[in-house]
Amino acid sequence: MPESGKKTYKLHAPAAAARHFAIDYAAELNPQQLEAVQAGEGATLVIAGAGTGKTRVLTYRVAWLIENGVPPEEILLLTFSRKAAQEMMRRAAGLLDDRCQRVQGGTFHGYANRMLRRYGNVLGIGPNFTILDRGDLEDAIQFVRNKLGFGEAEKRFPKKGTLAAIFSRSVNTGLPYRKVLDEEYPQYLELEEEIQKVAEAVAEYKKARGLLDYDDLLLRLRDLVTRDEKTADFIGRGHRYLMVDEMQDTNRLQMDILRALARPHGNILAVGDDFQSIYSFRGAEIRNMMDFSDAFPGARVVKVEENYRSSRPILDFTNRIIESAPEKYEKKLFSSIEHAQKPVLLSPASEMHQSAFVCQRVLELREEGVPLERMAVLFRTGFHSNDLELALTRARIPFRKFGGFKFIETSHVKDVFAHLRIVVNPFDAISWNRVLLLIQGVGPAAANRLVEAIVEKRQGAAALRDASLAKKKYAGDLRALADFTEKAGGEHRSASEAMEAALKYAEPILKEHYDDWRKRRDDLQSLAVVSERYEKLGDFLADMTLDPPGEDLVEEDGGDKEDEFLTLSTIHSAKGLEWQTVFVLSLVEGYLPSAQSLGSDKQIDEERRLFYVAATRAERNLYLLAPHLDPPARFWGNPDFQAGHGPSRFLREIREVEDCTEIWNLEEDP
Repeated sequence: MPESGKKTYKLHAPAAAARHFAIDYAAELNPQQLEAVQAGEGATLVIAGAGTGKTRVLTYRVAWLIENGVPPEEILLLTFSRKAAQEMMRRAAGLLDDRCQRVQGGTFHGYANRMLRRYGNVLGIGPNFTILDRGDLEDAIQFVRNKLGFGEAEKRFPKKGTLAAIFSRSVNTGLPYRKVLDEEYPQYLELEEEIQKVAEAVAEYKKARGLLDYDDLLLRLRDLVTRDEKTADFIGRGHRYLMVDEMQDTNRLQMDILRALARPHGNILAVGDDFQSIYSFRGAEIRNMMDFSDAFPGARVVKVEENYRSSRPILDFTNRIIESAPEKYEKKLFSSIEHAQKPVLLSPASEMHQSAFVCQRVLELREEGVPLERMAVLFRTGFHSNDLELALTRARIPFRKFGGFKFIETSHVKDVFAHLRIVVNPFDAISWNRVLLLIQGVGPAAANRLVEAIVEKRQGAAALRDASLAKKKYAGDLRALADFTEKAGGEHRSASEAMEAALKYAEPILKEHYDDWRKRRDDLQSLAVVSERYEKLGDFLADMTLDPPGEDLVEEDGGDKEDEFLTLSTIHSAKGLEWQTVFVLSLVEGYLPSAQSLGSDKQIDEERRLFYVAATRAERNLYLLAPHLDPPARFWGNPDFQAGHGPSRFLREIREVEDCTEIWNLEEDP
C-alpha cells in the first residue's frame, strides 16, 4: 500500500511489436479452417469432415505456431503413420521454412520408442530393448505355448496368430480376455484360464529378455507418463503444444497417454471426424472424441465443414446417411462444386447382374474419358467382390484389390479346389497330397505312402479303405474322404452339386484348421454361387485355373500390360482416398451392415459410418448397388437375421432417398 501523501507511478507494458507473418493465413484458409489454425492456448477439438482439408489445418497450424514464436522442438504432432507426419512437416516447410522440420512428430509407437529409450530406466526398462514385430511375437508365443504343454492338450488350443490377436485386442480395448473370447472366439471360452496363463508367461518371457512388442510400447509409455509424476511433467513440459491427427482412431491407451502429456500445460489440438470412426476392431474408441470435453475441461470445438472433394448432390446424400446416427457432433458438409448427376441407386436381380453392371459401366465411363485409376469399387468385406473379380477377368478389365487376398489365392479355397480336382482326376498326386495333409494325424510320410498307393499303384480312392489302415487313428477320416469322392463324382453330378458336397465335407476341416473359419466359409459359399453357372465340374475348375481373377491382364488386343487399373477395395482400406467415380457393392442387410454386427447397436452405428466413409470417397459419380442376394453363410444360424432381409437398413432409413438419388432400373437385352 502506498504511504499517505505519496503518488503512485504506474509502468505500462511495452507495446507489442507488430508481428509480420510470412503467410497470409486469412487468404489461404476458409473461416472455419482459420479458426482452427489460430486456436490459442488450451484444448481444442477440430471436427474436420470428409474432404474438408484436415491435413491443411494441421500443416498451417504448425506454421502459425512457429510464426508466433513457439520453438519447433516444443511442438509434438502424433499421427497414425510416419509417412503422414513426414508429409505434414514437408508441406509446412514449403509454406514457411526449414524450422518446421524440427517439429517433433511421428506415430504413437515411434514416439513411445523414443521416450522409453530415453526415460525407460524409471520403469526398469534399459535403453537397448528389442522391439518384436508381429512374426517375432508369434514365435515367442509358440515357444511359451509349447513349453507350457498346451500345444499337446487334447482340447484344441488357439494357434499363435490367434493368441497374438487375443492379447492385442485385450490390451488396446481394455477388455478382459473373457470378453474378447466371447465376442470373437467363442470356441475358446472354456480355455480362458489357460490362455491367461500363456499371456502371463509370454509377458515374463519378454521381460526377462528385454523385449517389447508394439502393444508393450504403448503400455509402457502410459506407465511412464502416469506412474512417475516428475518424469511425466518433465516430458509434458518439453512438448508445450500437442497436436493429434485422426483423433477418432485413438484407443483407450492412447487417450490415457494424451491426457498425461497435456496435463502440465493443457495445450492440445486434436483433429478428427467422428463420422469416420470405423476401426473399433483395432481398439479405436469413438468415445475419445465424444467425451473430449470431459477429458479436457473447457475445450473448445471447431467444426470444419466446407468439402473440397465431392459435388453438392453427393454431399446431400452423405449428410442424410449420418442423420440417423444416434450420437454425433452435429455438422453438415457443404460444397461449391456443381455437378448435375445425383448418386445412382440400383437393385440388380442378382450378384451376377451387379457384376455385369459394374463391368459395363466402367467400360462406358472409360470411353467417356474417365481413366480406370480414377474409379473404384468398394465393399464391406473381401468376399463381397468374389463374383465381380471373375466378371472383370472375363471382361478383360485390369484391377487390383486392396484389403484382403484375392479369394482364389487363399489357402482355404485352394483346399477345396484340391478336393474337387481329385474328383475330376483321381490320379492327381499334388491335389491328393494337399487333401491328405489336411486330415489330422496324417503327416508327410503317411501322405506319401497313401499317394503312392492311390496314384502309382492306380488303386484310386479304394486305397483309403485298405485293411492295413484299419488300426490307424485316422482310418475313419480316410473312409469319409473316399465316400466324398464317390458322392461328388457320381454320374450326372453338376459342378454346383459337386461343390455342395465338397463344402459339406470340408466344413469340419475348416473348423479344425482355421480359427476364422466362419469368414472363410463365406468365401466358399460365394464360390458355390459361381459354380452354378457351369454344368461340368471340369469346366469350372479349368476356368478357375487357366484364367484366375487377379492375374496380370493385358490389353484387349493382346498388347502390353495395362498401366492403368480399376481399384477394388474394402471400405476400411479406402479411408483417406478419393476417386472420381465410386461403386459401392452389396448394400444389403447382412452385407452392409455385416452379419456380425446385428446383435449390437454400437456395431450397427459403426457400420453406418462405414457406409458414410464409402460414399464420401466419390468426387462426381456414386453408384449404390443393392442386389437381391442370399444371406452370407454365417447368417443361417443367426437369430438376429430376419428372412427377406432386402436392401440395407442404411438405405431404408435415409429421409426421402428418392429425392437425393437417381433410381435406375436394369433391363437385359432379349
